[in-house]
Parts: sequence; C-alpha cells; structure tokens
Amino acid sequence: MLNRVILMGRLVSDPELKTTNSGLSVTSFRIAVDRNYVKSGEERKADFIDIVCWRSTAEFVCRFFGKGSMIALEGQLQTRTYQAKDGTNRYVVEVVADNVSFTGERRDNNNGGYGQQQYGGNSYGSQQTYSAPAQQSYQQAPAYSQQPQTSYQSGTNTDFQDMPLDDDLPF
Repeated sequence: MLNRVILMGRLVSDPELKTTNSGLSVTSFRIAVDRNYVKSGEERKADFIDIVCWRSTAEFVCRFFGKGSMIALEGQLQTRTYQAKDGTNRYVVEVVADNVSFTGERRDNNNGGYGQQQYGGNSYGSQQTYSAPAQQSYQQAPAYSQQPQTSYQSGTNTDFQDMPLDDDLPF
C-alpha cells in the first residue's frame, strides 16, 4: 500500500516543542495550504492541515520555523480516535512528517522563523546544530574563467551516433 503526503504551506502558529514521558521530542502544528483553483471574483481558499513531527525533526521545526514561515514536508497520513475531557469521542486526521525542508524563502526578522529561538527553556542552538538541505545556499558561487562552459544548444545531428534498430536494448 502507498501512503505518502507532500505539502507546502505556511505555519498558522509557532510550533511548540514538547517531550513525552519516555524522553522523545514531539511537536504538532497546523499549516495553511492554498488551493489551486480560484473561482473568478473570489479570494483564494486554503485548507488547514494538522502536522506532527517526532524526534530531531520536531527539534528542527521548532528551531527554524515560526508563524507565517513557508514549509515543505513529506510524511504519512494517519487517523486516530481519542476521548475528549467532556467524554465525547474525537476523530483526528493528521500528517506525520518525516522529512521537512526549507522552501528557499528567508525572512530577516526572527518572528517568521529561521532565527535562534528558545522552546521550553532549552536553547537548541548551543547544544546541537542543524543544517538546511544542500540546495538552499544563499551565497553566490565564485565565477570561474578558466574554460567556457560547454553548450549543447548549438550542436548538430553529427554529434550523435546512430544506433541500430535491432530491438535489442543495451540495458
């Protein structure tokens, strides 16, 4: 069976890091995901989806993301039921995220995340370091002028070798 969810949206509120009785880090938060279709004359609508992160993923989210931050995540859709304090049974649908990424957007103020923040009295910046995914580089690479880059846009058909059509694939 296949159960994968990929979402990108904005956090509705600041995530709060909690610790279970067994010492596992967990956070839950909600993101707003814009719908693709917009009726003419109406505003774009959004879906609000509950997300749960565990262990180092939870610590990463709480350290680098805040209310309004754009976040991309991948996980599994899970359902559960529980009994509320008033005795009613509740049914919950949530995404358990196992992969969280930056979206390339970076805010200068600390209110939107990506800043050093404290959660539950613990400063995660001094104890552990986290790094953004490799494609998120905000520094420009130095230009090399030793050799010009090869361009294949101006090539001709003579640049390619003809393959025999004998129905025998090379792989």
